[in-house]
Amino acid sequence: MRIIEHIYIDGRLVAPHGRELFDLHNPATGEVIGQVRLGDVEDVNAAVAAAKRALPRMARTSKHERLEMLQALHGAMRAHVEELREAVLEEYGAPVSRSTWMADYAADAFLAAARTLTDYPLEREIGTARVVMEPVGVVGLITPWNSNAGFICNKLAYAIAAGCTAVIKPSEMSATQTEVVLRALHEAGLPAGVYNVVNGRGADVGAAITVHTDVAKISFTGSTAVGKAIVRASAESLKRVTLELGGKSPTIILDDADPDAVIPGIIEAGFMNSGQACVAGTRVLVSETRRAGFEARLKAAIETRVKVGDPRDPSTTIGPMVSRPQWERVQRYIRLGLEEGARLLTGSEGQPEGLGGYFVRPTVFTDVRNDMRIAREEIFGPVLAILAYRDEDDAVAIANDTTYGLSAYVFGDQVRAERIAARLESGRVVINGAAHEPLAPFGGMKQSGLGRENGAFGLDAYLEPKTLLGARPA
Repeated sequence: MRIIEHIYIDGRLVAPHGRELFDLHNPATGEVIGQVRLGDVEDVNAAVAAAKRALPRMARTSKHERLEMLQALHGAMRAHVEELREAVLEEYGAPVSRSTWMADYAADAFLAAARTLTDYPLEREIGTARVVMEPVGVVGLITPWNSNAGFICNKLAYAIAAGCTAVIKPSEMSATQTEVVLRALHEAGLPAGVYNVVNGRGADVGAAITVHTDVAKISFTGSTAVGKAIVRASAESLKRVTLELGGKSPTIILDDADPDAVIPGIIEAGFMNSGQACVAGTRVLVSETRRAGFEARLKAAIETRVKVGDPRDPSTTIGPMVSRPQWERVQRYIRLGLEEGARLLTGSEGQPEGLGGYFVRPTVFTDVRNDMRIAREEIFGPVLAILAYRDEDDAVAIANDTTYGLSAYVFGDQVRAERIAARLESGRVVINGAAHEPLAPFGGMKQSGLGRENGAFGLDAYLEPKTLLGARPA
């Protein structure tokens, strides 16, 4: 059994002051595969101190120097991409196609930040003033378990692009992935203290980073409840905060859409990352007149094309839930849907036949009202809710009747779909299965978050504008 006994502070792997050992599981089997030693408040203090010492030098780096760092980080991560994929497969259980994408994304995040920085004006003339974009300072980066390595690399990439230094709190449930990332990043040879990593629980390490007076900004991806707690804790020192939180994304199927053509996209939107995705399109809106035919096709497609099983099998489309508590959470929501009066179209409680571990049966409810909890609360598993609408206005009203606003999906005639997209209260709308754009801003409206990540908007979040009056033109 593997034991991970180090964190990363001031350019070195060091033993943490914290003593707690946390079990790591293979979610496909439920077996303990290792342990990680967790850090504590003293480790956070040491990490922040290292980042603070490194900040003056990092803040003075030129755009060219930062681009060289990002290229070095990309190359280092690319060299370890297969090792990272294996860690994701074993520790998280994402199907092999998803694990491959996640490992590639972690490496490519540095290239996206480099492309952004290349075209980004760090100085500009506005009227008679010169405006200089300066790094915000030491940043705290807190990442979730559903794409731990990708979030570490993406958040760090934009912090580096801005000239910040960082203290990272990765998910303690993803320590094997974090270890691969750490070894790769160390090979890039950045100055000591530019980034520091402390494994630990959110209630301990995450909270200590959030309240530390030398941390100027927090970037957090995770639940809405924790995001609210971070805002409250950050208020005392007026930290800058970027939050990417939960979602309950609508998928609207217009009545002119060809069901056979769009159902694969609907399944992908709803079940991506085994349903453990904040952007998953889990509220499926279909017109009353076409609902019966659509449901029959969706049921057949799920029962014949969606495979739950071994993440290493290329035919698997849904892997296990990350942990036993997450599996139990999804089971509770399936029971709740039945108690609320929704009807099962396919799936049910329990594990798929012949599987152990933390696997869930892909489940779809119909006869769902938008006031039911299964339509309003984030389940974070492969569970969809079908809601009927009367007309376009009704579809928009149902889609927007949520406390969330992270992502949305529309399928149908392009002109009509764009008209609907313009009316949706969502940080992102995907029309007819369009591909992800890594340079476009990503983040949510309402209780899905604050601020944006990625591209120029994401880089803005790590910079402070300084106005110079009376300065000579650059």
